Amino acid sequence: MNPVLNENITNGTSEQHAPHEEQQYLGLIRQILDTGETRPDRTGTGTISLFAPPSLRFSLRNASLPLLTTKRVFTRGVIEELLWFVKGDTDGVHLSEKGVKIWDGNGSREFLDKRGLQHRRVGDLGPVYGFQWRHFGAEYVDCETDYTGKGVDQLQDCIRKIKEDPTDRRIIMSAWNPADLGKMALPPCHMFCQFYVHLPEPAAEGETPK
Repeated sequence: MNPVLNENITNGTSEQHAPHEEQQYLGLIRQILDTGETRPDRTGTGTISLFAPPSLRFSLRNASLPLLTTKRVFTRGVIEELLWFVKGDTDGVHLSEKGVKIWDGNGSREFLDKRGLQHRRVGDLGPVYGFQWRHFGAEYVDCETDYTGKGVDQLQDCIRKIKEDPTDRRIIMSAWNPADLGKMALPPCHMFCQFYVHLPEPAAEGETPK
């Protein structure tokens, strides 16, 4: 979707503003509905699918949070789950106890058994996101094992590169580990991210660099 500037008339003057970044998301939804392919899926619900859609870009400047405003978002749940990932936690019970129930179904006895994970206790989701972010390559035992110092801490490595080598083209974090997919209650959906750090803009004479 090509961005179109919005024009507002204020006090007889014309002011132009770039469209809200959420328009990218809304445009993508419209494109999927208009041109997507209806396909069956593993859940039996069915999907309308568009392969390789255009990427969406959202600014994180000024400590902003790119949160959707055109749908209800469980913001506290989003934050709790993210912190759960960051800690490397894979115990869904910890989220459920905080009122965040999004993993309850995937950590249930019935679901784990269907995945061939009968040896796991309820809530043990296996080497999912947080484990891959913080201990990639380590051998997963269960959600109660201490993995300190084991595997590759991808998150810490990304933070270090952003601070020390911001132009590195390999500031990457992956949750997709083929060796561990069969051990996960649910393979990752958002499986890969790459960080790009913009260099400071040149400052005009007498100004502080941005």
